[in-house]
Order: sequence, then structure tokens, then C-alpha cells
Amino acid sequence: MKKLLFFPIIMLALQSCAQKKDYNLIVGTYTNTGKSEGIYVYDFDANTSAFKAKSVIKNVENPSYLALGDGNKTIYAVNETSGTSAVTAFTFDAPSGKLTLINKQPTNGADPCFIIADQKNVITANYSGGSISVFGIEKNAALSPIKQLVKHSGRSVDKDRQGSSHVHMVQFSPDHKYVVVNDLGTDKVYTYAYNPNGGNKVLSIKDSVAINPGAGPRHLVFSKDGKYAYLIHEIDGGITVFSYSDGNLTEIQETKITEDGFKGENGAADIHLSPDGKFLYASNRGSENKITIFAIEKGGLLSVRGYVPTLGKGPRNFAIDPSGKYLLVAHQYTNNIVIFERNVETGALTDTGKRIEVGAPVCLIFAPVK
Repeated sequence: MKKLLFFPIIMLALQSCAQKKDYNLIVGTYTNTGKSEGIYVYDFDANTSAFKAKSVIKNVENPSYLALGDGNKTIYAVNETSGTSAVTAFTFDAPSGKLTLINKQPTNGADPCFIIADQKNVITANYSGGSISVFGIEKNAALSPIKQLVKHSGRSVDKDRQGSSHVHMVQFSPDHKYVVVNDLGTDKVYTYAYNPNGGNKVLSIKDSVAINPGAGPRHLVFSKDGKYAYLIHEIDGGITVFSYSDGNLTEIQETKITEDGFKGENGAADIHLSPDGKFLYASNRGSENKITIFAIEKGGLLSVRGYVPTLGKGPRNFAIDPSGKYLLVAHQYTNNIVIFERNVETGALTDTGKRIEVGAPVCLIFAPVK
């Protein structure tokens, strides 16, 4: 009798282990290419990399970058449309993947290209506007009218790319006391003290750090322990490694994402850590279309572990699923998402052969299904 009972228990345990590990994969796109209809949501199984379309919300202009709201019940999207640029709020039903429009507010700064959100505020980086827009979040998750607009000024050495400020990213510090801002046009990284209940002064300048002239600061990511930050440069393909403490960034290393002897065109784009904090990945567009793999060594320093072609054109953005097993690359110009399997021990990437066909994808976000 005991043996008969034991067998069903084993079977139930095996079935439990084989259960799907599902996430929502949310994709922001450029709709002005005619290839995309809006924001797409897919079911993604992190055990097998299987995917299935769940929903799409249409009639949203250029929702190029997205942010999940607190509790994963809302999504905020920039509308990158030059002088009419805005930010839009949606409710998000995770089980179905359905988005429902709440409201929309102008950014008062052209071409927002990055967005973050917490319980109190939504903040955008406005590339052409050279500014930062801050919106409050109302009780129904709607966006308030703009509360604060912070304008940057200045330029750097590249006359074509850096004739004025181009704010490219806003990022909360690990302790949430600051917002770090990358300005491609001025070759500076700014730190603002963050007061979420500050009315019309949510952000107050604390400090700025100058980057190598002509570098073009684009995206920044903090280490898992919050002690280091990694900044990718769009124009020169470099990476600056900083130590970080209480709003202060101190440079400790300069490296690059290109191989020695590279003579092509740089277009460094995105940078992410593996969930275990052991590896750093950085993408390069331009003429290269590769991802560089770094190991994070003692003291937060980087060492190159390899270079992998992304198998498409324009790897604008990529994301690692929460389990760390897969890395997905969004190709803006070949209209697809390439799925790589990631070796968690070595950091190496292997093509799964799987592709998600979607028009002009430029932002990938994973979110829980429940």
C-alpha cells in the first residue's frame, strides 16, 4: 500500500518541476515605420523559450520606451513624436496581457526616449528637448499634468551629435534617494536628489560627472550590490565603471565594447546585468551589430569574455528574462526579436533559432503573469 501511494507523489513532484515558468514580455515599438501597431504583449516560458502573442494595444504613437508601474498593474509609455511628444498611462491586466488607456500628458520636451516610474512619480528623459519631465501619479494611476521640467544646457565636441543637450536616460539610484541622468549632448552624468513628495521640485541637482569628450553617455546600470555603476557611451563605444556611494560617482575603470582594431561605426545602445550580478552585457549597433560579454571581477571591474553577433540589424534594446536563462535582442531595423540561451556559468550566448517577428521593436520588459 505504501508503494502505491509513493508513486503518485513522485509523479506530482515531477509534474510540478515541469510546470511552465511564465512571464509577460512587453514590447515597445516605433509605429511610424508602418511595421508596428503599438505595444505588444507575449507569453514567454522561461523553461523552454516558447512564446505566444497575447495582446496588442493599437493607436499608440511611437511607444518606444516603457516602464512598469508599482505593483505591475500599470504601464507608462513615452510617445516619441517630436514637438507633440507625450507620455501615456495604461492599466495592465497581467493574466490576459490587456492594456487599457487611462490618460495622456504632454512632456513639454521633444522626443522622450526613456521613462521610469515608482509609486509617486513618472519621469521621462527627453532627447531632443534636452530635458527631464516629472509627472505625479494620481489615485486612479492617471498621470498628473507635468509637475517639473528640468532643462539642461551645454554642448560637447561632436558638432553633429553634441550641439546641444540630449538627455538619454533617467535611472533611480539603488537606495531610491537619487535620480541619475545621462546627457549624451553634454558628455555628463548628473545626479539629482529625489524628493517624491516635493510638489514642483521633485528633483534637485546634487552633482555632475564629466565623461570623456565625444563619448556620448547613453545608458547606465547599477551592480547588484549597488556599489558600482556601468555607463555605456553611444558615440565612442566605451564603458565607464564607477564606484557609487550616496549619490556620488567616482570613475575606477575605462574600457570598450569593441575588439582591438575595430574601424567601423559605433552605435552603442544598451547595457544590462545578469540576474545573478556576475556578467554584464552591452550592445553595439552601427556597423557591428554585436553584444559584448563582460565578467564582473573583484572590485566591480570588467573583463571581456566574448563578442556575439546579434543576428539582426539595430540591436537597440535587449533584456534578460528574470530566471537568467535567456537573453532577447530587439532589432529595430530587421523587425524581430532574436532569442539566445545564456550559459549561467560562463555568460556565453547561443542562438536558439527562435524569432519573434514584430515591427521596429525598441524596448523589452518582462513582468509577472500573476
